[in-house]
Amino acid sequence: MKLIAIGAFALATLAAGAASAQAQQQVTHGAPIPGLCTYSLQRALGQSTAGQSLRSGLQRLAQEVQGELQPYATSLESEAQQLQSAGPIDPNNQAYQAWQGRLQQFQQLQQTREAELRYTDAMQTQAIGAAAGPIITALYQERGCSILLNESVVLLGNPAMDLTDTVVQRLNQALPTLPAFNRMQVPPQQQQ
Repeated sequence: MKLIAIGAFALATLAAGAASAQAQQQVTHGAPIPGLCTYSLQRALGQSTAGQSLRSGLQRLAQEVQGELQPYATSLESEAQQLQSAGPIDPNNQAYQAWQGRLQQFQQLQQTREAELRYTDAMQTQAIGAAAGPIITALYQERGCSILLNESVVLLGNPAMDLTDTVVQRLNQALPTLPAFNRMQVPPQQQQ
């Protein structure tokens, strides 16, 4: 299912971020560049307790969706086998057309649930970002940054210029976990 692929991609992205952090620890860096700072949203989401609660909440929701969709998928597969066992399928057969209609409804429901999961992820990530924003701004000023780069565009950098670990520490204090959340419906204007 696409839901499993989405979850696997998210976990792979987090694992790649952790591997990247380990690779940086083995490199000898030059002196930090005054006023240049970096920040990694991916690492902050992966390492913060709020990000971890987001991940576990999304896994819970994905399991709920899978539990909702699985009976439909099983029923459709069973009906398809029955139709095939009756001989060559006639596209004009009413039973086949009814099955086609249920298949389309299932696919639409699956797409709707996937969109809801993506939207829920985006809204909860936005909530974490809203909590992290003032922390990042304060650190930017505390460290005397003149420019803040997204760490995803920096191949290697001196860790002394990275704000991420401090952001995670302060974010864990400000937002130790996300409030319980459910799957959110995508607003009609965003469905298009």
